[in-house]
Amino acid sequence: MIVGVSGAGGRMGSLVAETVAASTDLELGPLYDPHNAGEMVADQTVGDDPAALAGADVVVEFTEPDVVMENLAIWRSLGVSAVVGTSGFDADRVATLRELWGSGPPNCLVVPNFSVGAVVMMRLAEIAAPHFAAAEIIEMHHDRKVDAPSGTAIATGERIAAAATQNRAVESIELLPGARGADVSGVPVHAVRLPGFVAHQQVLFGGTGEILTIRHDTTDRTAFMPGVLAAVRAVGDLDDPVTVGLEGVLGI
Repeated sequence: MIVGVSGAGGRMGSLVAETVAASTDLELGPLYDPHNAGEMVADQTVGDDPAALAGADVVVEFTEPDVVMENLAIWRSLGVSAVVGTSGFDADRVATLRELWGSGPPNCLVVPNFSVGAVVMMRLAEIAAPHFAAAEIIEMHHDRKVDAPSGTAIATGERIAAAATQNRAVESIELLPGARGADVSGVPVHAVRLPGFVAHQQVLFGGTGEILTIRHDTTDRTAFMPGVLAAVRAVGDLDDPVTVGLEGVLGI
């Protein structure tokens, strides 16, 4: 299987390229990144022509929210499956993607978080939600992350909301705008951006006389690579042309 990488000059894209190149069952294909064209990544030159990825079976997309949809339209037109790690896919954007992508093959797999531990965390939050009155999410990332809240926090909030109704005695009046965080389907989400963090999330559940905290910490970006490889190997065999989450791939 030939794997191309879009955003190959970035932190995650270059790591994906190196990981694919080191694998025994995958072949690293063309690398695309117009902002870093000409750089060497995994002993290959990064290009600026998206058409070069037509020879790939799968493209791993690690770019930015403002260009990801345009890129995905290109990969769809080339008949290439896509694995998407770019953040910003809330319910509205996923609906837009489904309309853009249409029927498969090829397929598109959007993954809010490639960490196996993060996927388990989201599933545990979904299980816990019906047993507590309300929940809030605190996500913490490095200060170079371009968007907030994270895709993982959005996905977690949506899954909690789908599993249970939020039931707070009082909705506090904000003395300063934003003090209560962003609203994700009724679940408050607070985003921290500081140097020193990689990717971290706490899900807090409150009930009568007790608090449950589910926390996940990523200390190194290599934690995402097993999930990336699993997604690449599975995307072509998925039942739906557009799938969100790594849960089905991991059987969680």
